[in-house]
Parts: sequence; structure tokens; C-alpha cells
Amino acid sequence: MASKTMRPVLDTLALNRATLARQLLLTRAEMSAQDATQHLMGLQAQNVKPPYFQLHARLAGFGPAELAGLMESRQVVRMVTMRSTIHTHTVHDALTLRPLVQPARDREINYFRKGLVGVDLDKLAERARAFVEAEPRTMAEIREELLKEWPGADPQSLSVAARCRLPLVQVTPRGVWGKSGQVRLTTLSEWVGVGGGVGGGVGGEAGGEGSGIDDVVLRYLGAFGPASVKDMQTWAGLTRLREAFERLRPGLEVFQDENGVELFDLPDGPRPDAEQPAPPRFLPEFDNLLLSHADRSRVIAPELKGSTWSGNQAHCTLLVDGFLAGLWKLDGGTGGGTLTVELFSAVSKAGRAEIVAEGEALLAAMGDSAGEGSAGGSVRFGSIRG
Repeated sequence: MASKTMRPVLDTLALNRATLARQLLLTRAEMSAQDATQHLMGLQAQNVKPPYFQLHARLAGFGPAELAGLMESRQVVRMVTMRSTIHTHTVHDALTLRPLVQPARDREINYFRKGLVGVDLDKLAERARAFVEAEPRTMAEIREELLKEWPGADPQSLSVAARCRLPLVQVTPRGVWGKSGQVRLTTLSEWVGVGGGVGGGVGGEAGGEGSGIDDVVLRYLGAFGPASVKDMQTWAGLTRLREAFERLRPGLEVFQDENGVELFDLPDGPRPDAEQPAPPRFLPEFDNLLLSHADRSRVIAPELKGSTWSGNQAHCTLLVDGFLAGLWKLDGGTGGGTLTVELFSAVSKAGRAEIVAEGEALLAAMGDSAGEGSAGGSVRFGSIRG
């Protein structure tokens, strides 16, 4: 039996370029927003605007109106999936990925059991489903409805149980660029007119044979590989995925990183030359590039670990030559605002010029709240952090 040490080694730079290629960050892709959202397996969307900025960094000719139109036509939806966080998904992926992560949502409920004494979770799900399918409701309204049946239960625990047991989507205008709206929820099946179901996994435990997890593993590698089992578990917020990787092993390429960790990849997965240039890219807070691996050193140098957060506040990030190099913020709106860049270390004059050009492209392409581009706005450099 071959030893792990005999596997080809992918160093940090090779992993960086391979991952950037999968993430459409080496060259902007000629791809629709819908296809890109599907390829990327969703866009992190705790806040409203990040999905739009994620696609701007990755797609040629992208404007906010394209994704907004998909939201309004119900071809993409906002819902809780991986890591118990809101993502923007195509309908196909909402139907595929929400059942995949259902075991994790069921375990999440266990943390709130003390507040759910005497609550029949199946009955709770049925009552909440009927309530939100009658018309979209706020979470406060859902809590109030459930308290009628279980007045002694903890209100927060009831709302968590409803969110975990049901595939709830945030209905528009929430999530639409240039519009505002309270978070109102209904079921995925009610919103898009296809089968949903209360809870339930894709054939049971993640990784179980016949569960459909194998296809999701392959898609994850296509968007985030080469990657370890632990990397995918971090992305999904799941455990026990080793079995699926072992089933797929005969058809995969297997490497190791510089620490000897086993990495899997698609045979035809892009692994560009490590010297291929990586242009600057402005990424929003919560970009999945930074959240979807157990070992994030392929994008974030060890000395910068934790630098994208202040307390519980996530910062927008700047990639230079493929790696985290600074933070940015936008004041005054995209159309005529100021984009301020704070670098972690000095860059060359030419590097600064590239950053400015990319920042100006962001300001022009993203435009005002209506999604119309504007040549206004400016890019400035703040003090070097650290």
C-alpha cells in the first residue's frame, strides 16, 4: 500500500492558484450570474449586498440588476444552508443542499432542548409550515404563533426549531439590490412551487451510501478543490464525510499538502501554473473563498489569521497576487463614494496602480442602488494596518 508521503505535493502557491481558478478569480468568467451561483454552490449572504460583490469580482460584465432579476423571478433564493448561515442559491441547489445539511440543523436544535420541553417538533413544524405558507411571516410573528400552542416554551428556542426543521426562504424584496424589506419567511416549496418537505436528509446521514452526497463532493472539489475531507466538512458544517471520499477515491486525483494532509481533486480540475498572475480582487465580507477550508493558508498567510474580523464584525477583503493583502470599505455609496483600502504591508507602485484600477472598475460597474454604473467615486489608500 502506497504511503501518503509518496503522493505528489501541492505547495501553498499551487493550491492558491488552483483554488482561485475554481473560484473564477484568476480571470473573470464569461458566465451568467445564475450559472456562476450554481458553480460556486451558493453565495454567502448574511448581508444583502455581498452576493452582488462576490459576482462582480468573478464575472465579466456583471451588473447588480442581473442577480436582482433572478431574485425577483424566484430563480435564486436566500435561505439557511451550510454552516447554519444564509446563502443565495439557485433553486436546484436549495433543493439539493438544504436536505444535505439537515442532520446538522437537527443537531442544532439539541442545543435548545431546555427551552423546548414538552414541544412536539413534528407538530411544531406542521404548525409553522401552515402559518408561513398562508403568507410570508417575520420570525417574531412565527414565535408568537408557536407560543399560542406552547406558552411555556422559550420563544427563541421555538424560532430556532422552526428555522431548523423547515426549509425557510427570505422572500423579496429582501435581498434585491436597491430595495429594502423586512425579513419575511415562507417555505421553499411555497415560494418556488416545487416539492420541499419538513426536514429530512438526502437518504439519511451525510455520507451514507445512496444519499446523493457523492455528487456534492465532486461539485465541492470543482468549486473549492483540491481539498481534504476536513476542508469539505468545514464548508458544509458537517461531519462523517470520509466515507463518501473513500467511495470516490478510485476516480479522483490524490495529492498532499506541505504538511502531509491528503488532498483530493477532480482528474480534470484546473491546476494552473503556480506562477500565473493573479490580479487584485475586492471581496465582500463573508466571501466563501475565505470560509470553505479547514486550512485557509492557501489564501490567508498564517500571520494574518483573524485579521478579517474585529469582534463579531467581518471586514471586506482585498486579494493581491492571490492572497489576503488588505481590507477595504466603501463610504458614501458606490456611485459617488470613496473606496478606502488599508493594506497589511507595502506594495509596489505598479501594484498600487492595479489596485486602483480594480477599485475604479468596482465603483463603475456596481454603480448606484439601482444597479446603473457610474464613473464617480474614488479610490484612496489609508494607513498600513499592523
